[in-house]
Amino acid sequence: MHRSAYEQMELCIQEYLPVEGPVEGPVEGSASGVYRVVDLGSRVSGKQTRTHRALLAGHPIDYFGVDVQDGPNVDAVMTKPYRIPARSNSADVVLSGQAFEHIPFFWASMLEIARILKPGGHAFITAPSRGHVHDAQDCWRYYPDGFRALAAHSRLELREAYTDFPPRKGIWHDYRAIDGKAAYWGDSVGVFRKPRNYPRLTMFAVRELAVWWANRVGGVDGVPLPRPVDGRERCGRPESAPVPGQTPAPERTPAPETAPAPETAPAPETAPAPETAPARAESAG
Repeated sequence: MHRSAYEQMELCIQEYLPVEGPVEGPVEGSASGVYRVVDLGSRVSGKQTRTHRALLAGHPIDYFGVDVQDGPNVDAVMTKPYRIPARSNSADVVLSGQAFEHIPFFWASMLEIARILKPGGHAFITAPSRGHVHDAQDCWRYYPDGFRALAAHSRLELREAYTDFPPRKGIWHDYRAIDGKAAYWGDSVGVFRKPRNYPRLTMFAVRELAVWWANRVGGVDGVPLPRPVDGRERCGRPESAPVPGQTPAPERTPAPETAPAPETAPAPETAPAPETAPARAESAG
């Protein structure tokens, strides 16, 4: 998890989670005055050290980290990628940081988040809006309107939607002005809340069909990536522009011009031979 996403999640926790704990009493299955927190995509990989668990160190929490793969910071492995192993209406908070870009059918995951949230509970989601393709499958980038769409589909309230867009230059985004070290990924943040009057029966029907089908398909592994048509990399670019991902060919140095061969003087014309007089025939006498 890169630093900017970590700090975005930290800001969510500071803004929406009082340090003293839940203000409306315990959730069923949780200790009194303790936040029941589910972290979707909690596994720490490689050399990463940042965790959401550490961000919550000053809060009274019952933390439960879930992921499709086992590893550090994972309390339960999801045997089905679109079924969170938690009871309905059991979580005060659901966190998901830098995972939604890797979830092929993220709308099914969002319906599961809505299922396990208690009424009044919050979901904090961070995901990139730009950046290179990474990991085994990297399917999506997110903007504020994407979070609006998720709220509409899952029937959750959208409390905040933000994207770290590039600086502007007039009406255009100035991509060359992006801080490549601190703001490379252009984090997007969505904060959702489950309403008290959540349409439970309607969303049960919507969710169960979507989750069943998503789990049946699984992901994108069954669809091979086809080769693009030749010339796509040049569309919209001038002929002189380099092709993305290819090293431009070195410029050829023209060969030096050779001096023209000197003209040879024409051969002198020879005078024509003098004409000889015709012989006179002698008459016989």
